[in-house]
Formats: sequence, structure tokens, C-alpha cells
Amino acid sequence: MAGSSRSEQRIGLLNGFAAYGMWGLVPLFWPLLKPAGAGEILAHRMVWSLAFVAVALLVVRRWAWAGELLRQPRKLGLITVAAAVITVNWGVYIWAVNSGHVVEASLGYFINPLVTIAMGVLLLKERLRPVQWAAVGTGFAAVVVLTVGYGRPPWISLCLAFSFATYGLVKKKVNLGGVESLAAETAVQFLPALGFLLWQGAHGGSTFTTEGIGHGALLAATGVVTAIPLVCFGAAAIRVPLSTLGLLQYLAPVFQFLLGVLYFGEAMPPERWAGFALVWLALTLLTWDALRTAHRTARSLRTPPGGAGGGVPAEKGDAARDSGVVACGGPAPDSASADPAPAPARIDAPTGKP
Repeated sequence: MAGSSRSEQRIGLLNGFAAYGMWGLVPLFWPLLKPAGAGEILAHRMVWSLAFVAVALLVVRRWAWAGELLRQPRKLGLITVAAAVITVNWGVYIWAVNSGHVVEASLGYFINPLVTIAMGVLLLKERLRPVQWAAVGTGFAAVVVLTVGYGRPPWISLCLAFSFATYGLVKKKVNLGGVESLAAETAVQFLPALGFLLWQGAHGGSTFTTEGIGHGALLAATGVVTAIPLVCFGAAAIRVPLSTLGLLQYLAPVFQFLLGVLYFGEAMPPERWAGFALVWLALTLLTWDALRTAHRTARSLRTPPGGAGGGVPAEKGDAARDSGVVACGGPAPDSASADPAPAPARIDAPTGKP
């Protein structure tokens, strides 16, 4: 049994590295789709993602959830909100990469955990520990420094971080499986996306059929690029601890940052390095606090009810929850998200990752 468990964890880790690695390297893919603009790429991503997940659902014969969803107007409304928010996230990310702002886009996913925590305080009235407050304050200082460095607020980063944090918040309440969730969201996006592509084609603005078979195939592959990392993420989420998956999620923005600096050659003046250093300090504080809390919680759960320090401390629930929240950069939703996002304790959805 122990050998089987270790094997499962190895498989989970490999899938986790694969998922976040693909999300981290996706900036290499979007420029291949030029001369298509961000709007056309986004619309193709929506259309072909639905085609891909529809085939996947046909293969595994999982359609019962659709009938149940149609009978729940509130959940349908939340799915629509999630689809709208992730549309903004995807669109801004694709535009940023193809416009030479890969580094600023990576910053959005670095600061996403801080934004998620801030939203938890403001919207859900959650209480933070002192170290978490210090991390949020450091993150705010980083945004100020970067605003001075860029000569403007880092609006691409903030838009990505806030849209993805909002997406995670909505997804937490939807509670749909990974493939099912992506299918429902892309179903909402499908008609507007298809309508845009037809309108664009009628006005001579489409590149799908005018740039050769290879270009058309790459646009169709956007569905695969969206779905395959999700499959790997799902395989990882059911096999490795939440804290491990939360640490793995930082691979994606790290890879994106390195690509922006080393491959795309984006400028990194001293004030920008200073801003990023503050963000990394804030994430280090969050990670240290999460691991310390998780260790303390695990130790208290191992203590016999009548032993020294007996029983489970009253804060057990909060500590366990917070360890998941911080390590994963946000409230651990019941489902993963369609592109990178906060990792769930169980895989029921995608990360909205890039």
C-alpha cells in the first residue's frame, strides 16, 4: 500500500509540474497565432474549447450534470458571471503577451494570492493573522513601487489578478467538476464568440481561412492548449496535498517572468526589480505562514485527546482552512479553474490560467 501511495504521489507531482509548466510556457504559443488579433484568438479559444470538452464528455458519458444545472437558475447565473470574468482574464492575458507585456502579465499571477486575501477581508470579513497582514501590506507597497517604475499603475497585472480572484470567488460557490465547469462556461461564451467570428469573417477581418492551413490548425489548437493542462491539473489535485499543489502554482508565473526577461527581452530597470522583490517577499511570508500553520494543525491533530496540550485547539478549522487559502494563493474552491488558479483540495474544475 505504501509503495502504491508513493507511486500515486509521483504521478500527481509529474502531472502538477506538467500542468503549471504548460501554463508557464503558454506565452510561447500566443505569438504563433499572429497576425490574428487578441479578439480573434480569444473567440477561437472559446469555440474550440467547447468542442474539445464536449467530445471529452461524450467519451466519458458524463451529461447528467447539465440537466441539473439547467434547473438551478442561481447556479446558471454564477456560471455566467464566471464565464464573463474569465473572458476578461483570457483576453487581457493574450493581448498582453502579444503586445510585449509578458513580465507585467506574470506579475498579475504573482500578486493574485495577495488580491484574493484582500478580497476575503473586504467581501467575506475574514480575519488575517499578523504575518498575512504584513504580506498584504508588502504587496501594496510593491504596487506603489511598480506604479512609480512604470510611470502608471500596472493595470495589466491588476486586471489579471482581480479578474482571476473574482473568478475563484465565484467558482467556490458553483461547485462543478473540472471538465463540466469548463463546458458550462464555454457554452455561455460560445454563441457570442461564434457570432464575433462570423461577423469578422463577413467583414474580411478573419485570418482563419486566409493565412493557410497551418494557421487555421493553430487557432483550432487553442482548445487543446486550454484543456490539456486542466486534465493534468485534475490528475495532480487528487494525488498530492493541497499545500504542495499551492507551491507548484508559482511555477507558472516564474516561467512567464523568465520568458519575458530572457526570451522576449523585456526591460527590467532597477525600480521594477525592486517592485518584484517586494512581491516575492510578500509571497515568501505567505508561504512560510501557511506551512507553519499546516504543521501546527497536523501536530495538534496527532495529539491524543487526553495528552499534553490535549485535544484539538479551537482554532483548528480556521487554521486548516487558512493553510489551504494561503498556500494556494486564494480560497480553495471546490473546483479547479479553467486556466491557472487557486488549487482545490479535491478536483471536482480549471484554473482560469493563461
